[in-house]
Amino acid sequence: MVCSQSKVDTFFTVSDTLNKSRRNTVLISEAVVSTATIVGLSTLWYADYEQSKFHTTNDNNEWLQLDKMGHAFTAYQMGKHGAQLLNWSGVNKNEQLIYGATLGFTFLSAVEVLDGFSQEWGFSWGDILANAAGTGLYVGQELLWKEQRIHLKYSFHHTYFANQNPNKLGQTYIEQFLKDYNGQTYWLSFNLHSFFKDSNLPKWLNLAVGYGGKGMINGVENASFLGDRYRQFFISFDLNLDVINTNSKWLNTLFEVFNMIKIPFPTLEFSKKRGVFYLFYY
Repeated sequence: MVCSQSKVDTFFTVSDTLNKSRRNTVLISEAVVSTATIVGLSTLWYADYEQSKFHTTNDNNEWLQLDKMGHAFTAYQMGKHGAQLLNWSGVNKNEQLIYGATLGFTFLSAVEVLDGFSQEWGFSWGDILANAAGTGLYVGQELLWKEQRIHLKYSFHHTYFANQNPNKLGQTYIEQFLKDYNGQTYWLSFNLHSFFKDSNLPKWLNLAVGYGGKGMINGVENASFLGDRYRQFFISFDLNLDVINTNSKWLNTLFEVFNMIKIPFPTLEFSKKRGVFYLFYY
């Protein structure tokens, strides 16, 4: 049992020199998974919608820009984990940023091209800008501070709005997790100790500011009997799971993956509708 645990920890230990086997495995796996996903979307998802000549669309006023936050979040997280996989392989920092941190931007831009050939959507420069912002948030911090002091995170709660338009907002909980913007909150989670390194602030404590929205049944302004749509702003605390070190390498890796989720904490909400305190908000 101890021997088995040791092998697992060895596997998850970052290589201090270039491990070509690991690097090649990472690059080939990413290429295969990305290609398979693009092909799958093209043949299964987009096939259900009418195709058209390549065209652009301006959807910047839709969903109170929560969809753009989703693009930035996805690009940030894919870039972060792409760079970390190359770091695990012993690849130098510059190549991590060039080939790993840009994974999200490259993949999402390819999906955007597919949107451009779909009558339902269209190629959105706003989405491309959001993808670049998410990638830039990761790369910029690595270049400036050589660490992530500000994490882009996500939280979700079920809302009754999805039942009003399940085709757009999702029928099942999993679909709503991805599509119901009324239940999504995106957070900038600031690690306080990293900004005040000489302080006694705990390294795991973050201050988070969030953005969300309510009342959205469709992408654009709609006359809904549920009321007007409005923006929400939040301030809360959070945990930085990246700095919680254990004696287990695989557990540390698991914490790093789950660090994309905002931990529920007491939260203040501000909007044009109200100001409210939550004991725990997610």
